Amino acid sequence: MRRLTGALVCFYALIATPALAEAPDGLRFLESNLSSIANSSPGNIGIAALDLKTGELVAVHGDQAFPMASTVKVAVAANYLAQVEFGQRDLDEIIGGQTASQLMARMLIHSDNHATDLLIRNLGGPAKIQSWLEQRNVTGLRIDRNIADLLAAKRDLWDVRDSASPKAMVELLRRIDNGTLLRPQSKSYLLRLMAQCQTGKNRMRYLLPAGTPVEHKTGTLTGLTSDVGFITLPNGRRLAVAFFARAGTNRPQTIATAAKAVYDGFVYYLRQPFTVSFGSQYGTP
Repeated sequence: MRRLTGALVCFYALIATPALAEAPDGLRFLESNLSSIANSSPGNIGIAALDLKTGELVAVHGDQAFPMASTVKVAVAANYLAQVEFGQRDLDEIIGGQTASQLMARMLIHSDNHATDLLIRNLGGPAKIQSWLEQRNVTGLRIDRNIADLLAAKRDLWDVRDSASPKAMVELLRRIDNGTLLRPQSKSYLLRLMAQCQTGKNRMRYLLPAGTPVEHKTGTLTGLTSDVGFITLPNGRRLAVAFFARAGTNRPQTIATAAKAVYDGFVYYLRQPFTVSFGSQYGTP
């Protein structure tokens, strides 16, 4: 019965959430601005930003595959927490001399690779996590190796293994947020840890107004800088965002600039009277 109830919760959360929609006319200026940022920056930039209430999306190179690096740790955490919900795992379980909750904190707050690999091994390896995503129709992400194997391999920033497109990453974040993948208690637990992220302070958070709520996870490889997560706007609306910068120079600054553009663009857009697809009228917050 508990499995059936969980399945129904996921089903109703899925059908109650607006489908992803391409940028409406009011957000075309933001998409154009993000394109200019990407085109003026050396290297290859991928961006996606999704309004979690309306499903409205802006993206630049949104369907390109980028190495996930440590942003994959969001999926690892979600898989573990989902198994906790069904009684198959426990946050107090001892893994490698530490509790699972301690490993989760080290993985998400400090991006500890060893803690991540202990959790991946406990879950049955990368293929098991990939299977969990596929069974829930989460597409556009590939989890092929653990972190140790990924770092030991010859580096190719265009390798499609262990990759995600910006659109796929924000879809994963959306489904974590809307209850399709995690129940509210597990979601809150995950977001609390992501809000404490100590890495990449010169990326997504850097140019946002002081005090802006951000829950995020960074990723770094030689030649790659990334940051994915959630941004809350002054009126309480929340965005799922993904920023990937491959090759080129000054990648953290590019991500910071793009994140500020996304923030400003949505703040401006939401202050204009407009009608969203389901007919609600919004004016100045």
